[in-house]
Amino acid sequence: MNGPLAAKRAGEAGFTLIETLVAMALMALVLSALANITSQWLPNWNRGLDRIQRNESISFGLQRIASDLAVAEYVPANREQRRPLFDGSELSVTFVRTALGPNATSGLDVVRIGDTADHRDLVTVRSRAQFAPFSPAASLSEQVQLGDPVVLFRAPFRLSFSYAGRDRVWKSNWHEADGLPAAIMLTVRDMATERVLSVSTVALLHVEAPASEDAENNSKVGVTDDSESASAAPVEAGSQ
Repeated sequence: MNGPLAAKRAGEAGFTLIETLVAMALMALVLSALANITSQWLPNWNRGLDRIQRNESISFGLQRIASDLAVAEYVPANREQRRPLFDGSELSVTFVRTALGPNATSGLDVVRIGDTADHRDLVTVRSRAQFAPFSPAASLSEQVQLGDPVVLFRAPFRLSFSYAGRDRVWKSNWHEADGLPAAIMLTVRDMATERVLSVSTVALLHVEAPASEDAENNSKVGVTDDSESASAAPVEAGSQ
């Protein structure tokens, strides 16, 4: 019985020890090459993915700020003043808008968007307070107690503002003006590299002047249009 079994085993193919070692060496070379490629490619992939997620987060924050600024209201601080309650600097802006939020009451809010110290870093925060007429004897910062802070940007990113009227001349501040700016530029800068991000945008305000002034301008435009059409009618009839 041993003779036929031994002959059968002798005829079967197999691997020698040298062939096994060579195969293992080739496999080690292939795995080493794949590991080297992966170690160079994966960090770049992670950096690209982080950059996309960061830009999406910043873009969402800018859209929220732009929507906030677009509905700024022309509201004076009190009855003695005609100027709107709006104070804009390079790193912060304070304005009045319709109250917004699930727990907000009907009325107006004073909103501030700007830098606030958070431990050792500066963060861009949106805070609000319910609007009420202010005394002209005290400053706005002394009378407004802002709350409900919401962090919009953290270091190394920093938000700055620029303001333009109807003349489209950009300024770094908007203080004690007779009207609201027509547009506000929102610029996000990476403070580590001093690079301006491409997601920066411009917010267009819906209201620039008080309602009475708008109505007066519209009425003037209507009178001019009617007078022009009335004066043009006899000429057209005569020509026929």
